This record gives sequence, structure tokens and C-alpha cells, in this order.
Amino acid sequence: MSIWWSLHLRREAASVPLARRLLLGTMEAAGVDPEISHDLSLALTEACANAVEHGGADEAGRHYRVTAYIDGDTCRIEVTDSGPGFLDAPAADGDPGPAGLSSRLPEPAGPPAELEVRVPAPPRASPPRRCPPAPVHAEHGRGLFLIEALTDHVRYRNRSGCSGAVVSFDKILKWREGALLKAS
Repeated sequence: MSIWWSLHLRREAASVPLARRLLLGTMEAAGVDPEISHDLSLALTEACANAVEHGGADEAGRHYRVTAYIDGDTCRIEVTDSGPGFLDAPAADGDPGPAGLSSRLPEPAGPPAELEVRVPAPPRASPPRRCPPAPVHAEHGRGLFLIEALTDHVRYRNRSGCSGAVVSFDKILKWREGALLKAS
């Protein structure tokens, strides 16, 4: 058995605890270990806070989406907004993004060639390295670092065909004794 849910939330601070409580309630009912539930709820809180803070200023940016999946021994959570996105992240369709990560072979000397050859760069995760923690006295800048520290796998990308960021993260679940969804 698996569980999934999706919320379409207004970009307001009050939406963050709503998403967190729904996740915690779902995990409690399913029988997920409380420590794992806490880690995921804190990661979700940080991702939602980022969507509320950076999710966009126009009409399209007034909402964000949270989707959670519990399938087998894994929970995946995805938070999508309509803000400016990540500067170095690839688009969801695999386009390397605005940084122009593909390299082009040099043009031969002489008349123009009829065929242009492009050598695509190998796909890369974005950001290419783990997020460093914010300076000790900074009031902001720890959200992505915390998400990475609390979960097993994190992906950052930009939405394909429109503005916005997608943060998704996975965590392997541990179960309480007698859990309803315990993977077999």
C-alpha cells in the first residue's frame, strides 16, 4: 500500500504549519518512526518557508504546491513554487538551463559547415555541491543546508516552461512495531 497527497497552498506563513501537521498526521497514522517523521517535517517546514519567502511576487506566485508520497520504505516530498527559480539549476525537462552548460565544437576554418555539431555536457545535479551552512550570526540561509542534512537525497531544479523552483527530497523510512504500511 502507498499514500500520496498534494496541497495547493497560499504563500502565507500560516500555510507552513498546515503542511507540516498534515505530514506528521499521515506518518503517525501509517506507523512511521517518530524520529524519521520529525526529520521530514523539519525538512518540509524549511522547503515551505523558502517557497513562501521566494515563491514569486505576481499573481501566479501567490500559491505553491506540496506533494508527499509514501511508497514502500521511502517518503518523497516535493515543494514547487512560481518564483525566479535557482540560478544554476537545470530545467525539469533536462535543459541545462541559462548557464549554457553545453559546449560547442569550434567552427572549422574556411566556408561555413552545413552541419553544426554540439557536444552536450554530461548531466549534473544542481547545485553541484552540498549547500554550505550560513554564517553563524546570519538570520537566513540555513534552509537548504538543513534539508540536505535531514534527508537521504535532495534534488533542486527549475520548472520546465515557466518560472519556479522545485525542491524534492527522499528519506528511507523506519517503522514502529505494528505499522499499517510497513513494507514487506
